[in-house]
Amino acid sequence: MYTRIGLFLVVLVQLCSAPAMAQEADALRKELEELRKQFGAMKDAYEKSINTLSERIQAIESRAQPSAVAPAVAAPAASAPPEQAVSQAPAGGQPSLMELARPREPFSLYQRRGAGQLLFDMGITGDFIGNLTQDNVQKASGGTFSGRENRFFPREIELNLFGQIDPYARAEVRIEAGEEERGQEITVKLAEATISLMTLPFGTQAKLGQMRNRFGLTNVIHEHDLPFIDRPNVLVKFLGEEGLVEKGAEFTWVPPLPFFLELLGGVFNGDNETAFGLGSIKYPLVTGRARTFFDFEEWGAIQLGMSVANGLTSERLRNTILGADAKYKYKPDGWQQAFLTVAGEALYQMRRVNVSGEDVDGDGVPDTPDEKRNRNRFGWWAYGELRPFRFGPLSLWSAGFRYDWTEYPQNPGHEWAAQPYLSFAPSEFLRFRLGYKHTERSLRDGINLNGGSARSVDELLFQATFILGAHPAHPF
Repeated sequence: MYTRIGLFLVVLVQLCSAPAMAQEADALRKELEELRKQFGAMKDAYEKSINTLSERIQAIESRAQPSAVAPAVAAPAASAPPEQAVSQAPAGGQPSLMELARPREPFSLYQRRGAGQLLFDMGITGDFIGNLTQDNVQKASGGTFSGRENRFFPREIELNLFGQIDPYARAEVRIEAGEEERGQEITVKLAEATISLMTLPFGTQAKLGQMRNRFGLTNVIHEHDLPFIDRPNVLVKFLGEEGLVEKGAEFTWVPPLPFFLELLGGVFNGDNETAFGLGSIKYPLVTGRARTFFDFEEWGAIQLGMSVANGLTSERLRNTILGADAKYKYKPDGWQQAFLTVAGEALYQMRRVNVSGEDVDGDGVPDTPDEKRNRNRFGWWAYGELRPFRFGPLSLWSAGFRYDWTEYPQNPGHEWAAQPYLSFAPSEFLRFRLGYKHTERSLRDGINLNGGSARSVDELLFQATFILGAHPAHPF
């Protein structure tokens, strides 16, 4: 009797627990399936990260210095500025002439890129300027941005395309748009288009095409990457608002020395109308630059440079500009940005000009003959920027100050300017600046008076800059 009752209870418990066990099994299956999905997503994410890092390593290795370079440069290479590290030649030794001549498929460089991804990098940068000044300065077109006083305007909207052509060459194309005059439509133009050959004989490199010449400290930097709102006055007076943008070739050599030294020479048309303007490769603009770099580890790093540009003006007269520059950065351990940056540049011009004869007696006929004279002119600028906070919201802010002094390149007189500014960068892809600039001129050189005056100028400047997509590494 009791046996039958026990058997009955066992069967009853099993029948009652069967649905619960089935539900528990279903729940476990769902949990297992969810874990599998999570694991798959994590696997895909890790694979994507690994592929991205592999591509970056391959890109860096493809630009590494050839092993044919003497081991003596191995030590300073570690302390070389980032700009140099980016432009190094591929690893694995310098290729032979047959290897350089052999056709190569660029697709092999990007085997790990996914479907639909481009074979080059692309990015867009935007730089907007706001300017507020006196009405008389606007009438005279004598502000920092001549013809755009008391306006908010796009100074530079840039499309950047850059990447490896093959293991031994890379290319860059920059298309630029911006407002150049009040009331005019936005102009679109080719800013740069270059081919860089990174493994030429004897450890040299070459850059061909239309480019911002690497003369001086900041000429190579585009407006949105400048460490301040506007270009220094001496560069605008000596080289024009656009700077030295030329068509030609630059050649670079880093000799095997126990310290870093970069030597650069360039040959260009000389199209720059402000400083040269003949525009003929038969009588070219020739440039040169020497740059060195020292890393003091916990005490920061310094870059020193000297530059020269020599060419003919549109009057077929010689113009030579010499430059010297220095830049120091101090970044304590653990800081992502520099705590202190100090830099400066000086230019000296030696220019021949035609001077018309003078009408002494006022009869309308020159009483002295035309003659050629020398115009030796000097100018300089210096700035400092401080980012005093390492963590928190205040670490997004930095303050700077720039001072300019320059003589006019052809006419008598000089001007000086002082500019404090404040920067706010919530990320490395977005930045805002607010600055005040005061300029004093001894004479009104090159200014359209138009019923106004611009000898003493006060300006409130605003800048907003963004980077969308890929962007090349910034120089030191």
